[in-house]
Amino acid sequence: MTTNETDFAAQTRALLGTHGDVFLMIAKGSIEHGLSAHSPLTPALDTLPPEMVETGACFVTLNKTGRLRGCIGSPEAWRPLATDVAENAFRAAFKDPRFAPLKSDETDQLDIHLSVLSPAEQFAFRDEDDLIVKLRVGEDGLIIEDQGRRALFLPSVWSQLPDPVQFVAHLKTKAGLGATHWSGTFKASRFITAETGAVWSDIPSENH
Repeated sequence: MTTNETDFAAQTRALLGTHGDVFLMIAKGSIEHGLSAHSPLTPALDTLPPEMVETGACFVTLNKTGRLRGCIGSPEAWRPLATDVAENAFRAAFKDPRFAPLKSDETDQLDIHLSVLSPAEQFAFRDEDDLIVKLRVGEDGLIIEDQGRRALFLPSVWSQLPDPVQFVAHLKTKAGLGATHWSGTFKASRFITAETGAVWSDIPSENH
């Protein structure tokens, strides 16, 4: 890892080690608020520790009995991390276009997974083979851009696509590009994540 990535990993893992349970309560509370009020929870930022309201980017992944049930997030940091958690938890539950909106009778089967993203860094490569060689399997999250299309895979996707050739091909398909697409304008950026998660029943329902 680069020095910046090492610093991010240490700081963010410490943040989640100290406040991860509160972030998960915010995510759960936002989903519960969505079930009753059809809108995300608005965290009371003035009651939270300063490090929880610093600008940050996260993805919230919901799994139901071990299968994906929703995943939405922010590729770039632009608002308080606690707010980003609340908004993305709501969107993962109710706005992921791949799934029907979550229903209350599903919640007991959920687990909530939170990934906090480092700033993405664009990197250079000569061609697709060079891009693939430069990927750090199991570690890199990847953002690709070309022809007005863009897509992102979290590092956790490596568990399903451990072959970097397939990893890139599936990400191109996700972006709406052909699996074999390549052009001279193709761009890629990488990031790392720090993560926490828990099953629904283990997360207190008190809202913050």
